[in-house]
Amino acid sequence: MLRNRRPKDVHGPTRTSPVPASASASAGGLSPSLRVLLTLAAATIALAGVYFAREVFGPVALAIVIVVICDPLRRPLDRRGWPRWASTTAVIALAYLILLAMGALLWLAGTQFMRLISDLVSEGGLTRVADQLISSLRSLGLDAESSDAAASVLSPETLLGVVRSVGGTVLSVATALFLVCAYIIFMAVDAARYRQAPVLFAATKGATIERIMRLNGGIRRYYVVNAAFGAIVAVIDGLALWWMGIPVPLVWAILAFVTNFIPNIGFILGLVPPAILAFVVGDWPLLLGVVAVYCVVNVVLQVLVQPKFVSDAVDLSLTLSFLSVIFWTFIIGPLGAILSIPLTLLVRTLVLEGDPGATWLRWLSGDRTAIPPEAHPSGASPSTARLEARPRRRRSARDGGTGDR
Repeated sequence: MLRNRRPKDVHGPTRTSPVPASASASAGGLSPSLRVLLTLAAATIALAGVYFAREVFGPVALAIVIVVICDPLRRPLDRRGWPRWASTTAVIALAYLILLAMGALLWLAGTQFMRLISDLVSEGGLTRVADQLISSLRSLGLDAESSDAAASVLSPETLLGVVRSVGGTVLSVATALFLVCAYIIFMAVDAARYRQAPVLFAATKGATIERIMRLNGGIRRYYVVNAAFGAIVAVIDGLALWWMGIPVPLVWAILAFVTNFIPNIGFILGLVPPAILAFVVGDWPLLLGVVAVYCVVNVVLQVLVQPKFVSDAVDLSLTLSFLSVIFWTFIIGPLGAILSIPLTLLVRTLVLEGDPGATWLRWLSGDRTAIPPEAHPSGASPSTARLEARPRRRRSARDGGTGDR
């Protein structure tokens, strides 16, 4: 019996060799590099679908933004006891007024611009100015090819092509506005129903509803502030151009208002057409005067004052804001330039804000609230740290500078 017993292991219990972290990660899930590649592939497929459906996606996005802007009108009406259908009708009416104003401004600016270019081409003023530009550039030492290329910007063929492209853009935007009119009705009706979501699903979807409400408030503040400053800039620029004798100053005032909704590069887009026209009408002195007026007015209002009002609504880095304009314009067309900031905020809200592991990506995008608590000495968020520091300062002053004991 004793011979059948197995000898006892003198080295103690058997130890298993540890599994490398990379092997366990690959066995338990996908590697980080593979997850990144799959994410990029899924994003590419989704964006390709948006690109091919841009004729529908753009107007839908514009309708959502307009309903988000107009929806606060419902609150005072509900407090006064209005029925839901009446408050919804008021929201739809306000949205239609905004669309009507946008359509009227685009139609007025487009017709005036095309009439101006036709007059300049028929009178031969563009040919004369192009010849003067060629002689001026050659006197500065440029060769014939460079001067001809620079003067080709003012050629009648080029400007007529610009007129045709502008007319096509205005027509496509007008068609999109007609589609938006239909979308707004359904979205405004659904918005009245969605207002019950915080009460019905606060326990299970409270964090998601809070993020969506914060996104809606940011979009609303962004467009309201941009519209206010855009109107101020348009009035000042229009009056200045009228005083300097630039033709059709109302067109350039409308252009300044519209381009104010395009971040970073909107100022340049609004400056180039009246500057070229100033050169056609009054040569270099008038061109420099227009550039000086735009730089003073737009830089002071749009660069120094306006960002202080929209910083709480749009926490996006300057690089991301600039790239978003180019990216969304390529994806959905001209409406992408105006809707670039809301669409970027929407992607960040849906993709990054719900993922605790994407805090650093939110911080890279410009979100100042995405600083992790461990990055602060007190282990709290910046707002919590400030609130906790106030009582300590008061006690320190009361105790004669001894601080907390």
